[in-house]
Amino acid sequence: MPHKLDDATRTAALGTLQGWKHDAARDAISKTFTFKNFSQAWAFMTRIALKAEKMNHHPEWFNVYNRVEITLTTHDAKGLSDLDVTMARAIETYAVTP
Repeated sequence: MPHKLDDATRTAALGTLQGWKHDAARDAISKTFTFKNFSQAWAFMTRIALKAEKMNHHPEWFNVYNRVEITLTTHDAKGLSDLDVTMARAIETYAVTP
């Protein structure tokens, strides 16, 4: 089972995640991504879905047209874990559009 990050590890990890905001009340991180169109947003979500299945760690997200809002937290750990940091880093690589 994943473990909740301690304060020092959380702070260090957040320092490496550009644009991700910490929600202290939920001990979660979130970020909004905007694309040129719905097709690019959908392709982005599809890449994340495949990674999420492999990791067995699924994001909370909301999509309207070209915008995807993502929140990451580990419910089993009751807060932010290494799984969330790993997923956020993968998401960043998927957000790059040609």
